[in-house]
Amino acid sequence: MNNNDIFRRIRYTFDFSDSKMMELFALAGYPATRAQISDWLKKEEDPACLPLPDKQLAIFLNGLINDKRGIREGPQPAPEEELNNNIIFRKLKIALNLRDEDILDIFRLVDLQVSKHEISAFFRNPTQSQYRSCQDQFLRNFLHGMQVKYHGGE
Repeated sequence: MNNNDIFRRIRYTFDFSDSKMMELFALAGYPATRAQISDWLKKEEDPACLPLPDKQLAIFLNGLINDKRGIREGPQPAPEEELNNNIIFRKLKIALNLRDEDILDIFRLVDLQVSKHEISAFFRNPTQSQYRSCQDQFLRNFLHGMQVKYHGGE
């Protein structure tokens, strides 16, 4: 999955307006413009579509965490320069305050049976032997399940 697709799916799931998207970036200290957001939301076939860099997606997800959970005291976490599906999945888990059981329920909404052990493996430190890389299909199914749960349908 590419960053633009993830960005579009999150916007659709929560029905965010352009103004709300700009607010989420601002909550993480990045002054995104309406034009930038519009270009990042365009489909890949559109010549005006700009690829969303990892750092900007990390900033957006940090802003989503701040919006949903409140801005934590002290210095804000620095956005990652490089993202992978595990980091994106973890940030969504934090933003939505999901426990393992909630994540399993979201996967059940899209008829995907996953065990708690599989879920916990995605959130482990990459140096641990039980760590598992989150594949695109897993993240895609999770985003689809979020859409069913939070947007109310397919």
